[in-house]
Amino acid sequence: MNKDVAVEVRNAVKAFGQGDSTLRALDNVSVDIRKGEFFTLLGPSGCGKTTLLRLIAGFETPTSGEILLDGKDITQDPPNRRPVNTVFQSYALFPHLTVAQNIGFGLEMQGRPTAEVAAVTAKMLALVQLGAMAHRKTSQLSGGQQQRVALARALAPQPKVLLLDEPLSALDLKLRKEMQIELKRLQLETGITFIFVTHDQEEALTMSDRIGVMSAGKIQQIGTPRDIYTKPVNRFVASFIGETNFLSGTIDAGGVRLASGDVVEAGGIEGHAGKVTIAVRPEQVRLTRAGEPGALPATIASWVYFGTDTHCHLTLSDGTEVVARLQSQASGDTELEKGKAVALRFAPGAVQVLGD
Repeated sequence: MNKDVAVEVRNAVKAFGQGDSTLRALDNVSVDIRKGEFFTLLGPSGCGKTTLLRLIAGFETPTSGEILLDGKDITQDPPNRRPVNTVFQSYALFPHLTVAQNIGFGLEMQGRPTAEVAAVTAKMLALVQLGAMAHRKTSQLSGGQQQRVALARALAPQPKVLLLDEPLSALDLKLRKEMQIELKRLQLETGITFIFVTHDQEEALTMSDRIGVMSAGKIQQIGTPRDIYTKPVNRFVASFIGETNFLSGTIDAGGVRLASGDVVEAGGIEGHAGKVTIAVRPEQVRLTRAGEPGALPATIASWVYFGTDTHCHLTLSDGTEVVARLQSQASGDTELEKGKAVALRFAPGAVQVLGD
């Protein structure tokens, strides 16, 4: 048993239906989630991330495989026997109770002494910064405030693991960004292991210590936000996290030879041969003057101004399209003209050879 691991999922399979209509929502998934970390399950709808969360919570039982918490097998334990709490997309607050009563409800159901319930509730109110609203009905609160109440209620019993199933999806963009910071603060202050489910890549990159990217019932890659973004293991991860340029080429001495005939240096070449796909992020594409030695000849096809940056769409000599994300200049983008001949370089270490 690894004492640093909070949750272990071992070879979990979850199948729904029978015979030809069987759906494998999880396909032999294994993952270790460390104590005190903010771990995010990220992927598109239907990838299996919520199913995995429900297995950990006890709302579903795996078809095969095991779920362990602190080294103890909890696979068959019902939800009420697991030291785990869940915050759902719909906060499921009691509208007839006050904020304080909502937070203390779970403690009262556990039969905790009245003094303890009051003390813990006061502590949670301070933690989520809602002390001044303790006696308000939850129906009188904004969406963000209701979300904080739901978090406080889930944290009050001091679970070993807090599961969060897309809890920010119902909030508007500005409030969602504020709550991303708030969630990370709460996780750091409590030290509780957070397992967060989202399809929003920005949420995952902003808050997580590590991310598990899922697709088709499998975990495609686990790593820090930086590793997931800069060193994706396959095309799915590269395309799902941020914007990416994909170029086809062939392994050549010293790098990858593109269809245009140019050779570029690339990481992750080991183990690859023949035709490959490489990925490079738009912000790692540098524009330079036409004819510069070693640079790739290109033509400006179009450009779009986004305020902080400008996306310049380029065409290589063989017709391949590449997008460069350029920091906008105070003087404007006067040098960007449709049809203008330019050249481009990729930042050192930016090009990665992808797996299947």
